[in-house]
Amino acid sequence: MTRLLVTGAGGMLGRDLVAVLGARPDLKVTAATRADLDITDPAAVRTAVAGHDLVINTGAWTNVDAAEADEAAATAVNGHAVANLAAACATDGTRLIQISTDYVLAGNADTPYPEDAPIAPVNAYGRSKLVGEQAVARLLPDTGYVVRTAWLYGAHGPNFVATMLRLATQHEHLDVVDDQHGQPTWSYALAERLVALADAALAGQAPPGVYHGTCAGQTTWYGLARAAFTLAGLDPDRIRPTTSDRYPRPAPRPAYSVLGHNRWAAVGLPPLPDWHSALVDAFHSPAPPAPWKVA
Repeated sequence: MTRLLVTGAGGMLGRDLVAVLGARPDLKVTAATRADLDITDPAAVRTAVAGHDLVINTGAWTNVDAAEADEAAATAVNGHAVANLAAACATDGTRLIQISTDYVLAGNADTPYPEDAPIAPVNAYGRSKLVGEQAVARLLPDTGYVVRTAWLYGAHGPNFVATMLRLATQHEHLDVVDDQHGQPTWSYALAERLVALADAALAGQAPPGVYHGTCAGQTTWYGLARAAFTLAGLDPDRIRPTTSDRYPRPAPRPAYSVLGHNRWAAVGLPPLPDWHSALVDAFHSPAPPAPWKVA
């Protein structure tokens, strides 16, 4: 029986991954939360990885603004801990799928970034995740996979969609930036695609390297907020467009986070669905407890 290890299994994407994998009787899945496994501990990582055929690492420092204040701490989790995992996988003959981010790119393009686009992170979080990407490429050139995602929302953690609908109960109008472009991505849909990639990797049918795990199409945070309000039965005109300079943040954000998905064709797999159709699916999913369920 194939054995998979999911690290960061208590997070939004990790919980969805465990749910998707749980429907597979041919797999034995070890779900390791942060409390179960400190991925910054090399010895603990070696013990955890041993005996597994593939590891999917969703564990990460995800507070972008806090990373700006403590880049070393963010890099310890997003970079050096990934090197721990990659080294353990190399020793044990285990494949690794590492989750990364659009923030490793400059974010100043006007067409979707291909998987081999030049790297140019604009903030500490992006630099910390790049260290992890580079560790996978260096230590697992033939069995390492990096899946970059962005604008994740889901049922099991704080995210933009849930925040907008919570704020809808507190304010009549919400001002949302309309000058940052990206691809809202349902974490459950990404989990399904990661499992498909894992299957292909284990079958020797997936070339190693970088894949882009975001939904197709593009919108802005303003467009996403309006779509979420509409699906929740709220008046989308309660959302008003504004610009990023009205909401300065410690960490600069890329203005354009739209990713291309050509590498999925090399595996014979379709990319993720269009962002709006995935959002509709998320709102109608029976999976509990969706934070966007509005009375």
